[in-house]
Amino acid sequence: MNFHLIQSPSAGVMIRPHRFLSNPETVADNAFQYIIPDAEPEIIATQATREFDQAVEQLTAEGIHIHVFDDYGERETPDSVFPNNWFSTHHGGRIAIFPMYSPSRRRERRSDIIEMLKATYRVKEVIDYSGFENDKLFLEGTGAMVFDHIERIAYVGQSNRADPIILERFCTTFGYEPLTFVTADNNGESIYHTNVILTIATEFALICLDMIPDPLRKKEIADRLTNSGRTVIELDRNQISEFAGNALEMTGRDGRILAISQRAASALRKDQIAVIEKSARLLPLHIPTIELAGGSVRCMIAGIHLTAR
Repeated sequence: MNFHLIQSPSAGVMIRPHRFLSNPETVADNAFQYIIPDAEPEIIATQATREFDQAVEQLTAEGIHIHVFDDYGERETPDSVFPNNWFSTHHGGRIAIFPMYSPSRRRERRSDIIEMLKATYRVKEVIDYSGFENDKLFLEGTGAMVFDHIERIAYVGQSNRADPIILERFCTTFGYEPLTFVTADNNGESIYHTNVILTIATEFALICLDMIPDPLRKKEIADRLTNSGRTVIELDRNQISEFAGNALEMTGRDGRILAISQRAASALRKDQIAVIEKSARLLPLHIPTIELAGGSVRCMIAGIHLTAR
């Protein structure tokens, strides 16, 4: 494995949604989600599919290998466009399958995706944590956990989607140090997924430290990111509401890019962009309809950290 690819994958899995909608099961505790009153479901779904295809086209044009799977909606999976929550891949040939908070999201798990990964990449082990759903314990993949794959740290904002028991078990098995912290939005509520306030790239990190109320923990996290050799780019709360923290660095044929939504990119200041572009080129993707579901570009791409066969 090339060291420079450890944090920044060159391939990913994406799910084309054919019956996309903003999931009514998750709107209660996802403050980033929005349901348009009286919207025509067919129009929303068509717009989401169009945005998805354009995003895949842009990523592929950069030389990034995207494995596309279709979801025709037979199993009622409105959030299937966000596959990063139910599985993750890791260096050394490991795959994790995660327990999901929402019943509709549990139906997103697909054996054909796991079999494709096993056939295309070197996979030694698949570890399935989904049985914890029976105990009402959840850990929603790289939504709940933001990985520093180089320093082997899992940054985790505490929430009902990041159970500490499973987190400890996962980190022990996969070799990460869990670093948990309390988060709070403008209403004092926990942020539902860590990856909406934190992006860790190879040479920089985007983070809203203002949403970490404990000053000691805030300083520790900033120090850990800085000590890893990264430049910390602080985002404000308004930028987080525009999904500026929900991005993914990937490696294309001409170097690293930061896959981010157009909305999020527009919220970044010029000085922040200048720091990012010292090591990665911005790739804005136009996905306003998909963002209605409470996630953005990072959630759409399940990065592949496996070695090709």
